Amino acid sequence: MSATDDERTRSRVSVEGEAEDVPKSWLGRQLEGANTLFFAVLVALAIRAFVIEPFRIPSGSMLPTLLIGDHLFVNKFVYGVKLPFTGVRLPKLRDPERGDVVVFTVARDGTAIHPTDRRPELPREEFVKRIVAVPGDTVTVVQGILQVNGEPVERAGPDGDWEDEAGRQLARYTESVDGRHYGVLDDRLLVGLQQRPVTIEPDRYFLMGDNRDHSNDSRNWGTVHIDQLKGPAFVLYWSWNYTGGWLELVNPLTWIRLLTSETRWDRIGAGID
Repeated sequence: MSATDDERTRSRVSVEGEAEDVPKSWLGRQLEGANTLFFAVLVALAIRAFVIEPFRIPSGSMLPTLLIGDHLFVNKFVYGVKLPFTGVRLPKLRDPERGDVVVFTVARDGTAIHPTDRRPELPREEFVKRIVAVPGDTVTVVQGILQVNGEPVERAGPDGDWEDEAGRQLARYTESVDGRHYGVLDDRLLVGLQQRPVTIEPDRYFLMGDNRDHSNDSRNWGTVHIDQLKGPAFVLYWSWNYTGGWLELVNPLTWIRLLTSETRWDRIGAGID
């Protein structure tokens, strides 16, 4: 190769190298950023739809297990994810079990609650309760005592009092079912909702709040179909003693108060009994 040819080759390589190093235009950078953001949002939506979903506890119906202001994750994969806009459900890891704390949907008509599958035309709302009876079980609640298949569920206590957000003094008991142990509350001044013997139909579940005398649950509006069970709650990812609206969170003083005195740091990362 002649000296002239060699110089032309080096020149060509140099020009090509410079072309590769040319900075991207402003528009190119924006499109690249938008593309990255799009895929990040897509991944986040896929995780929310098929794997885990966040839920906030708005009421005291699950005291003492869950506090108002607890934020938890629901494992949607366990019971088999239902594909959006279809009736197809992916294979499940296991069936719902007695003792599971689950998030599910109900239908609301004003203050009245209905099973979603029996009033599909109504707006939907998410609830969290504990499964106490599964398909084929016969469940009864008499004077606050839960009975499944003719046998009272094991209950120990009382082992102290619990004061709820309204200042009521509630007796705390420990209930045990299928090897699981969890706290329940009993209001000594109330009889609470009762339940005449009922046998749970196939694919349906009977749910109750752990705050037994202050919970609106299956004793009042019936059983829940498996298609309305989003999944079991399994971990708290945040917890604070906050019941205000979103507008209050705009105020920096609200955040200072929440992070210094109202955040329950000891509950973050805790599992759910």
